[in-house]
Order: sequence, then C-alpha cells, then structure tokens
Amino acid sequence: MDTIDRLLGEADQAWRGYGVGSADRAALAADLRLDLRAAAADGGDPAQLIGDDVAGFARRLADEAGVRRVRGDYGRVLGTALIGALLGVVLGYGFLMAANPAFVRMVDIPRSIDVPVQLAVAVYYGIPAAVVAAGAVAAVRTRLRDLPEIRRTARLMSVLVPVAGIVITPITVGFAWATDYSLAPSVVLTEIAMVLTALAGATALARRLSLREGRTAADTSHPEATRIKPA
Repeated sequence: MDTIDRLLGEADQAWRGYGVGSADRAALAADLRLDLRAAAADGGDPAQLIGDDVAGFARRLADEAGVRRVRGDYGRVLGTALIGALLGVVLGYGFLMAANPAFVRMVDIPRSIDVPVQLAVAVYYGIPAAVVAAGAVAAVRTRLRDLPEIRRTARLMSVLVPVAGIVITPITVGFAWATDYSLAPSVVLTEIAMVLTALAGATALARRLSLREGRTAADTSHPEATRIKPA
C-alpha cells in the first residue's frame, strides 16, 4: 500500500468515527486523493500536506465541507438502556420471588396440573425478560430524545431485544436447571449478567443499523458533493 492509500485509509476511518455518511466519505476521499496526487506530482510529500494528525485533518476537512454527521453515542444509548433494564430487573426479580413457590410446585408435582413443565419454565423466565426488554426500550425512547435517529433505534430495539431474549432465555433456563433453580445470589447475578449481555448486544446492533439507515437516507437525498481542498 502506497502512502496516498494509507493516508486515505486513515482518513476514512476518522470519517467513519466522525459519523460521516458513505457518499460524503467517497466524495471527500476522491477530492483528497486528487490533492495528494497533485502534491506528489509536484515533488512534495503527501504526508506533509496532511501533517502528523491524519484523523484531525480528516475531521477538519469534513467540517469545512459541511457534510451531515450522525454520531452514534453508543455509550449513552447503552448506559440508558442498561438503566432501564436494571429497573426491569428489579421488577422481574420481584416477580421471580413471588412466583417461585408456585413454580416449585409445578416442577415437583407435575401430575397435579395440566400445564407442561416446559411451558411453566418459559413463562416463569419469559415474563421477567419481557419486563427487562420493555424497560430498556422505554428508557432509550424517552430519555434520549435529543439524539438523532433515536426513534428508529428504539423501534429496532423493540424487535432485536426480544429476539435476543428468545435466544438467551433457553440458555439462562439451562443454566438455572444446571444449578437446580437456585436462588443463591451468585446464581441470580450470573443469570442477570447473561440477560444484560444479550441486551447490550441487541442495543448496540439496533443503534448501528439505525444510523446506517439514516446515513443511507441522507446520502440518497443529498447525492451531490462539493469539493473541498485541504487547508
């Protein structure tokens, strides 16, 4: 890889992190490539044109071009989702404590009821998982109204978080079965950590997809690009 390609690769990474859409990145890269080639043709060093801070140069170039930026703010989204989920965990844990005696009776004396044990287990763990998911989505939707594409993020979360719950629930149930459905704090905390890990993954994916859709829509509605030369 030559110097120009290396510099353009570093600049593209900086633009991605800066929230620049794909069409704008392509336009900025094309203009920058022309300027770097011109500098090399004149006998100069392309790296000297940009300087040591390639990422800073790329961000300044994007600002000068006036491109539309959509920042991910993954930390805020994940933090808010986890806070909402933790509130759901409190409610879900309360449900587990209240429902545990009935659940134990269902498991220990299955012939006395018509409900399959597997269904009872799914309901016993599914309801708290649903409460956790609802808390996460509601927190993101109501507390982060200032973030771009947050509505789309919340909508995607309402789909992806339950899917993650469907995937993690049998894993959690299997772990609970392996521990004889213990309510020991270490066991319960492990189960909570499993659920929260699935929640975090689904939330991050929802945010990523929502930003990708938003940038694609912006690129479609603003296909033109203005050439900006480095300062």
